[in-house]
Amino acid sequence: MEREKDKSDVKSHKQSLRNDMPKLISPETRLQHCFDTGKKFSFEVNNSIMRYYRSGKELIRQADVYTKEGDLEKGYILYIRCLTIFLEKLETHPEYHTIPANDKDHIKNTLKEIFPKTEALKKKLLEQYKHEYAKQKQEYEEQERIELERLRQEQQRLKEEEEERALQLNSSAHSGALKLGVAAGALTSADEFRLKRHVIPPKTYVPSQYDEQAQSSKDRKVPSVDRSTKPTSLTSGDRLRDIVVPSKLMQNFLKLAFSNTSNNIETCGILAGRLERNRLLVTHFLIPKQTGSPDSCVTHNEEDIFDFQDQHNLITLGWIHTHPTQTAFLSSVDLHTHCAYQLMMAEAIAIVCAPKYDETGFFHLTPDYGLNYIANCRETGFHPHPSEPPLFTVRHKCNHTSELTYSLTAKHFILDPLAPIEAVDLRRK
Repeated sequence: MEREKDKSDVKSHKQSLRNDMPKLISPETRLQHCFDTGKKFSFEVNNSIMRYYRSGKELIRQADVYTKEGDLEKGYILYIRCLTIFLEKLETHPEYHTIPANDKDHIKNTLKEIFPKTEALKKKLLEQYKHEYAKQKQEYEEQERIELERLRQEQQRLKEEEEERALQLNSSAHSGALKLGVAAGALTSADEFRLKRHVIPPKTYVPSQYDEQAQSSKDRKVPSVDRSTKPTSLTSGDRLRDIVVPSKLMQNFLKLAFSNTSNNIETCGILAGRLERNRLLVTHFLIPKQTGSPDSCVTHNEEDIFDFQDQHNLITLGWIHTHPTQTAFLSSVDLHTHCAYQLMMAEAIAIVCAPKYDETGFFHLTPDYGLNYIANCRETGFHPHPSEPPLFTVRHKCNHTSELTYSLTAKHFILDPLAPIEAVDLRRK
């Protein structure tokens, strides 16, 4: 009966241990998850088709960086996303016929380059996942072995203690009989000596080094596994990548906007930069040709922006504009403008400079509510939006101090006082 009970305890403990451990995911399942993540993104036909064309090119730049830096997973996801845009999505857009013939040729040539890159990356990623799977499986098996050994030793210790208690009870009973016998003269001193020789002293249990390792593992309950190998989506549903903005950007932008600001005219610019070690760095701001009013700004000749970004291998990270006479906020028109940027780049920010109030605001639509709400809003021009739940996060900064005052904080945004910034005024072109 005891042997059957021990087997049952081991089996029960083994099952409990496996339940506590995170489930192993097969390499093929992880690869499929990456593929599905790459194909899953919002495609809004209300956005200009050229924005998606440009976004596809920028995705390739990011994928190249991730691959070069050794992050095969993110590189693969972005290549799949780019292929999905160029192969499936663009043709469903009502403006597809407006794409110039040379751009369509560029798409075809790009696909010829990306297909072999993606296939090669897929094979490397699968091999990486297989290696990680084998390593994790070995760690789990070792953890299970340590736990079962700990259980076996624990059971042995309890069994020995039980036997010792039984012997001590027998010893106490014999000792009592001995004293009674001696007192009654029934036992001799020699008899007493022989009985004492049969009293077994209790053993002292000294845990071995192996037991200490097992107990330490028990405290952890799960094996030491590198969780960074777990497949994750790039920007949807996971932590946003940090976006680094040079502190000098706003001051330099206001200098170039000064003439318009003096005449009560808005000025806008595009934030561009690069990806480095999974962080987005704003390195340039571009001011395109534009026409403005006290409460609006319209850009022209956007191909000049695209050409410059292509020449310098830059990606779009958001936009910046002034409010000459008002505070730093996002109007309903601004929210719709920024929505287009954020649909292309989940981390994209909007910066509003209000020189009259010496204030700057940094804005980001909430991914779980605000982005979807604005994307599905079909109103045009200035119109009201609800304030609850919040549509966006915001950080405000008074320019005469170095402190940021917080409302709903855009946590992925970082101001860097040492980062360089380059101004590109395309209005003079």
